[in-house]
Amino acid sequence: METKIGNIFKGDKVIWMVFFFLCIISIVEVYSASSQLTYKSGSYLAPVIKHGGILVVGIFCMIITLNIGCRYFKIATPFLLLFSIATLLWVIIAGQSTNGAMRWISLLGIQFQPSEIAKGTLVLATAQILSAMQTPTGADKNAFNYILIVCLPIIPLIMVENLSTAILLSGVVFFMMVIGRVPMQQLGKLLGIAVLTVVCVFAMVMLIGKDNSNVDPNKTLTERVDDAKEEEHQSRAVFHRLDTWKSRIIKFVNNKEVAPEDVDLDIDAQRSHANIAIASSNIVGKGPGNSVERDFLSQAFSDFIYAIIIEEMGIVGAIVVAFLYIILLFRTGRIANRCENTFPAFFAMGLALLLVTQALFNMCVAVGLAPVTGQPLPLVSKGGTSTIINCIYIGAILSISRSAKKKQFDKEELKSPRLAVSLVI
Repeated sequence: METKIGNIFKGDKVIWMVFFFLCIISIVEVYSASSQLTYKSGSYLAPVIKHGGILVVGIFCMIITLNIGCRYFKIATPFLLLFSIATLLWVIIAGQSTNGAMRWISLLGIQFQPSEIAKGTLVLATAQILSAMQTPTGADKNAFNYILIVCLPIIPLIMVENLSTAILLSGVVFFMMVIGRVPMQQLGKLLGIAVLTVVCVFAMVMLIGKDNSNVDPNKTLTERVDDAKEEEHQSRAVFHRLDTWKSRIIKFVNNKEVAPEDVDLDIDAQRSHANIAIASSNIVGKGPGNSVERDFLSQAFSDFIYAIIIEEMGIVGAIVVAFLYIILLFRTGRIANRCENTFPAFFAMGLALLLVTQALFNMCVAVGLAPVTGQPLPLVSKGGTSTIINCIYIGAILSISRSAKKKQFDKEELKSPRLAVSLVI
């Protein structure tokens, strides 16, 4: 029986433990935070059953992935690149709009975000380039150029609809190049160009974008609904996201102390209710299922689920969740250090950085340290294909941990006098 279970749960046991803890937290908090969905569906269990089903599918995909050898990831790289670029173009031309952003497409009846697949694909391609062009003194100078060529068609296409994802992905690729020992001179130039690009984008947003953060208090509810429909209609334009970015930047920059009686929940409902959730936790929290702000936060089960975790589980619960992601990163680093080949090491670290940076950014948004964006908490927030793809990322890390552990044992066995004698014989 133990052998059968061991055949299923292969790979690093610490990664498995972190994954299951995050899944348990996810099920509990999604059940607690989905009051709006339960109201719409008329069932308390429907949202969490659906989310649990997605996690089951994700675990199934993860188990399949962890049984795939690293060399097959390399074979899939060109096909995934073509698929990512094609679907990213598709979402811009004929994507489905949700919450004012065109990020979804339907393929064979399945709705998904192409950016989720493109993120892992870019990490995979970067790892392969860095591995193939390693020299005794570091990465070859041409590796930098090849990585930029791969990034060029993917990151700008993601940026059109999801600026925060494009920035986080760019940061992950940059850190992978640092780990891959790309010449510092090239990285310095890239950093300078990146800063200049950010300044230009910021200037364009502030000059062209329209501030939608102010809501006319004299407008009736019907008029506000009509305005929302008009904004949804205008969202088919390529640069419609400039207005959203400008509003979020202004809200974040103008984050002044406001007296409780002067807070306008119509203007900044998400940030205000997130702050109320955190402030009302009283350090120890209200206990699982006792959240109040879940009824007012529009994305309590997704983008702001960390605020609900703090409200219910207190500071200790918030630290535990953050610590789980830190363990994931450091454990993956240890796995990468054991790898005999550079490709699996770079690939594992890239995937871990991808998950952890998104998680930390989501937490910063929830506590008011970063502008509001649409970044869910990986493996915790309620999701569809994004949850499944994150499970696949964990499966790839587990697959690499299996081969790294095997190589470690091989090295230890080679030091054994008995094995040395047998090899001589």
